[in-house]
Amino acid sequence: MADEKDNAPRRKTLADMLEMTKQRVVTGNEATEQKVAETPRQMFLPGFDIGAFPNHLNRSSFIAPIARGRRRFHRQTEMVTRKDCVLEYTGEQLDEADGDIIMALIAFAQPYPIGTPVPLNRAELLRKIKRSTGKHDYEWLHRRIKSLTEATMFLEARKPDGSTRYSIGKTVSFRIITEFSYDDVDEAYSYKLDPRWVQMFGNREYSLIDWDKRMQIGRGQDMAKTLQRLLATSADLVQRYALDWLKDKMEYAGRIRDFRDAVTRAVHELERLEIIAKGCIEDSTKGKPQLVLWLQPSV
Repeated sequence: MADEKDNAPRRKTLADMLEMTKQRVVTGNEATEQKVAETPRQMFLPGFDIGAFPNHLNRSSFIAPIARGRRRFHRQTEMVTRKDCVLEYTGEQLDEADGDIIMALIAFAQPYPIGTPVPLNRAELLRKIKRSTGKHDYEWLHRRIKSLTEATMFLEARKPDGSTRYSIGKTVSFRIITEFSYDDVDEAYSYKLDPRWVQMFGNREYSLIDWDKRMQIGRGQDMAKTLQRLLATSADLVQRYALDWLKDKMEYAGRIRDFRDAVTRAVHELERLEIIAKGCIEDSTKGKPQLVLWLQPSV
């Protein structure tokens, strides 16, 4: 009798059944994201040639006006974002030139389903981002696209109550560029973007950036480019940003007084190009320094 009792199948407890249900949900989520990551999708972004970018990325430290030199390497680092988003990134810290490349690649991919190979004319891309087309520039572009292909990201967009609205890269890695191919003999280049880019652009959660003015921003004024992307995420004619948050978002490691000077120079550049009407640093009602920017009123 004892042997029969020992060999009898164990009855599942409530905890066992809950665990099985949890595992089925996880498996289902993995299968769903795998399918989304592998299924090409058409992306329609009306009203733009080049310069569209997701708001969650524009508001984060994913791309920052970093100084030249050796780049910080992130490993599943939680980047600076707003409270309605969680963004973890693995790869070299990206700068505004990388942002220009990504926006150009997104624009070039528009005629194709996102997730299928896109032919790349390197000279056209370099001209779009106002770079020369010499050997040094081609080598620089190759290095940056290689870094973008190696980088991975996890993004979770949240509802006002804190619950998840959607997530990208949780169970299947999201790469900025999923594939980059080149033939040295024929000098034929192509790339693929992850179909989940379409999801990040969904529900009009993207900004349209004035590309002509962006390309007129002076050399060494990447902070002005960062502010331009941030400004584009809101239609508010007056925008306020806490200075300490901006410092973290821009990956600025120097002294706060030096940061204030750099921000002031960036504001003057935006004023020069009439991207904003004016801007200044002032104290908030709580006595904290903030950057206040007045946009040009629409005609």
